[in-house]
Amino acid sequence: MADMNENKNVLSVNNLVVNFKTDNGIVQAVRDVSFDLKQGETLCIVGESGSGKSVTSKAIMGILANNAIIENGNIIYRGENLLEVSEDEFYKIRGHKIGMIFQDPLSALDPIVKVGPQITEAMMLNSDRLKLMYQDLISDDLIRYKNTLAHMDIAIETERKKLDVLVAEAKRRKAFSSKEQIEADKKQIAAKQAAFKTFEKQTREKYMAEAKQYKEILAKTEEKAKKQVAEYKASVDAEYKKKLAEAKSRISAASGEQRQTLQKEYEAIKEEYNSKLRITKDEAKKRAIEVMREVGISQPEKRFNQYPFEFSGGMRQRIVIAIALTAAPEILICDEPTTALDVTIQAQILELINRIKAERNLSCIFITHDLGVVANMADRVAVMYAGKIVEIGTAEEIFFDPKHPYTWALLSSIPDVDSKERLEAIPGTPPNMIYPPKGDAFAPRSRYAMNIDYREQPPMFKVSDTHYAATWLLDEHAPKVEMPKIVSERIKNSLEGTK
Repeated sequence: MADMNENKNVLSVNNLVVNFKTDNGIVQAVRDVSFDLKQGETLCIVGESGSGKSVTSKAIMGILANNAIIENGNIIYRGENLLEVSEDEFYKIRGHKIGMIFQDPLSALDPIVKVGPQITEAMMLNSDRLKLMYQDLISDDLIRYKNTLAHMDIAIETERKKLDVLVAEAKRRKAFSSKEQIEADKKQIAAKQAAFKTFEKQTREKYMAEAKQYKEILAKTEEKAKKQVAEYKASVDAEYKKKLAEAKSRISAASGEQRQTLQKEYEAIKEEYNSKLRITKDEAKKRAIEVMREVGISQPEKRFNQYPFEFSGGMRQRIVIAIALTAAPEILICDEPTTALDVTIQAQILELINRIKAERNLSCIFITHDLGVVANMADRVAVMYAGKIVEIGTAEEIFFDPKHPYTWALLSSIPDVDSKERLEAIPGTPPNMIYPPKGDAFAPRSRYAMNIDYREQPPMFKVSDTHYAATWLLDEHAPKVEMPKIVSERIKNSLEGTK
């Protein structure tokens, strides 16, 4: 595995807090999550269903549901906070720079459309090279203008959602409140509503003044870009007409086989001209077939014209991976891509993702609920529980020196042919995140819980420069406890097996 200290961060998630507004209350899905993704590494995020893994990945992709509330944090990519960019800029990032593979390949594909057009769809939607040239020329000024408006809308919407949360909480506890408390809530809400109106007015005035300046600059850039595109088109047309005239002249003077050869050159000139103006269907198909072959699909020319139902589950997942790779992203997010597959196909897909990652030098976030799945592909592992990262470290540290009781529990539940100990199920169920526990969320399910675990959330204790765990067991005043025998036995067997 690569030395992580030598690699730069390509993505940084800092203190991310994501809630969801529901009829039953506010669900605290992601609670103060922070991690870095380094160039060329695979970071595996592991945890039970509902731990916040997929919500974190969707926040990165900008595809959270409408009822999501991002209370705090930032997601830094190439120096920009993805939580504050406009949809116009995110359109250039999503899929193109950051790709995603979803867990159910059948639902990710349209069952009544052949797989070929589904792979080439993104290329064909962006096939007009003149339009792309124009967009690139005005991109910086357009993004600056759009981002200014986006910052305004986000700031206002964030405060509006906080007000909605306050109203929802007051409404929820109304049946249990005294008259005095109800009146106090009404006054507080009225004050907050007045403050929101003032905030909204001031925010709009501030950002609209900036946006006006940027719009004037953008108008000049657009005018200049139109001229450049028109000049490019004129030069391409002139060159095309010259070559075409020369080719026609040679064809009219030729005869027999020579004429046929020159006719092919004539057609090649037309094809070259078209390719300078747009991505042709033939060009997109050629690229799609190359990617299909890259992901291990045999006879891609034939299978290009087949429907998803003609593919097995593993092959459908390969098609989904191919779609993600056509835009050549530098970050690939894999959201439980092997969940719907049997064990044999699962291993093939993991091997495929590893191979493509190495060949393209991709950075990968791999989300799963199974520590066993990531044993041979993770550079680092982040263990999530109840919306928080409870342990993070290199793969060796998590598998051979785990510190959090939840990590122990996950390791205890993985089948292992070498261990004689009986597999242990994790008792109980994850907490209701509308009412998250006050202290360590795993305490009610942990045999190692202490009184403090029910009162205070543990901080992240440093185990090494790359290894951190949020458990009071690492506090200097905590009693010394041994990890479960099944975990220590497996670590021992694994270490002996590597000798």
